Amino acid sequence: MAKPKTKPALLAGGNPQIPKADGDAPVQAYIAAMPGWKRDLGRRLDALVVRTVPNVRKAVKWNSPFYGVEG
Repeated sequence: MAKPKTKPALLAGGNPQIPKADGDAPVQAYIAAMPGWKRDLGRRLDALVVRTVPNVRKAVKWNSPFYGVEG
């Protein structure tokens, strides 16, 4: 039997606690778990970075989304 999905815990500052991982999926999970107005802002910033930075690499580290390029 599959375990029901639970929402990530929110840290003291209101940010979601998402495990460290590389790629778009953890960043999208982080954004989806952000509370209230932060979620909309997170989606808009993510779209802006993807549109502006060719070959951007994404990760979640230290309970924050990170964006970067190779080299």
